[in-house]
Amino acid sequence: MNAPKERLVVIGGDAAGMSAASQARKRRPASDLEIVAFERGQHVSYSACGIPYLVAGDVAEPDALVARHPAEFLKLDIDVRLSTEVVAIDLDRRAVTVRSAAGESSLGFDQLVIATGGVPTRPEVPGSLSVGIHGVQNLEDGIRLLGYLDRHRPERAVVVGGGYIGLEMAEAMLRRGLDVTLVDASEQPMRTLDPDMGGLIADALRAEGVTLRLGERLEGFASKAGRVTAVHTTGGEIPADLVILGLGSRPSSDLARAAGIGVGTTGGIQTDRRMRTSAEGVWAAGDCVETFHLVSQRPVAIALGTHANKQGRAVGINIGGGYATFPGVVGTAVSKLCGTEVARTGLSTAEAAAAGFSAYSVTTESTTRAGYYPGARKIKTKIIAERITGRLLGAQIVGEEGAAKRIDALAVALWHGMTVEEMTSLDLSYAPPFAPVWDPVLIAARKAAEALGSNS
Repeated sequence: MNAPKERLVVIGGDAAGMSAASQARKRRPASDLEIVAFERGQHVSYSACGIPYLVAGDVAEPDALVARHPAEFLKLDIDVRLSTEVVAIDLDRRAVTVRSAAGESSLGFDQLVIATGGVPTRPEVPGSLSVGIHGVQNLEDGIRLLGYLDRHRPERAVVVGGGYIGLEMAEAMLRRGLDVTLVDASEQPMRTLDPDMGGLIADALRAEGVTLRLGERLEGFASKAGRVTAVHTTGGEIPADLVILGLGSRPSSDLARAAGIGVGTTGGIQTDRRMRTSAEGVWAAGDCVETFHLVSQRPVAIALGTHANKQGRAVGINIGGGYATFPGVVGTAVSKLCGTEVARTGLSTAEAAAAGFSAYSVTTESTTRAGYYPGARKIKTKIIAERITGRLLGAQIVGEEGAAKRIDALAVALWHGMTVEEMTSLDLSYAPPFAPVWDPVLIAARKAAEALGSNS
């Protein structure tokens, strides 16, 4: 007699969840494994990172951000159920409770993947429910924002939050011709950078015409007839026809916590290297999980589609009978504001100190191409290294071009625990249209190596 078919239930239909489902299906046919994926929204398998570029007009339509539609998963014998939210997990009964327009129901599982993503930070201040205040967490948010822009033709936008999303949405609003003000409680935008590098981003924002209100805390919103008209901060009132929230997110782990599944100090679901949770047969991946920082050796919660896809892939391979791990992260991220690119990897100076390292840093300025070649632009590179050993701990780059990809070389060096002295011999590519004979990465590494003796 054939063994009974197992059922895999996936909670969350974006990068992590659908990567897990797809990889599991590749390894186990429908006759062996039934797969049901629940998504509370109306889209699956899309690029949330592309939403700012959809709003800016670089991406022609929302559908372009969708990697796979539900019909494509149906061909793979993956049952995707949209507009259906999982509201409870019962580990004893091995079942989930789901809610849809038809009401509540229950479905059992043998294996469970939690890929609930992140919960956007919404300020609990007066007027926060006014029409015209938008987050950009998912594709539905992006579509709603586009509709609001088309219907109401706002002229003044206030972006609250100076992180990656805030920066990208500020550019999107500039591209659409709006007057843009950016508010942040920190004294600099991009607080994951050191202050000197964050200051370069502030200068770039001002040069593009963005009004900065730094060091100001959000106090509330004013509205008329239910629609936002102004933002109130500790520095005063800012008129606004549109507000975009870029305050970040936290791991969506409440469902797991309520079921008794382990949640870490970062608020993310705890997993082992294979992405297994504390509950038997329950896996987790994506923005909802806590992961391991390979440099600080501490748990972190970092929301990025790259991590979500890799983690989901590992889950699917493991469920499918293979073996895969997700070893951790080094904190690599990139963004841009119009012509200025910003990139970082590893630890900032403050993060290195908090992790217990005795660190030093060097900052160098170079050009993106050979100085004589047309179009050469300035680029600033900062390296943070450990005293005595010279081991690379982190790096930051700000420039008009080339920052985004040069950080990858530094991320690889960081991943493999290289010292700045070892990095000076890296065989990086050279041709005048792409780099000077001494690439900015090599210049920074050389300066850091030279400074090592005086910092020992």
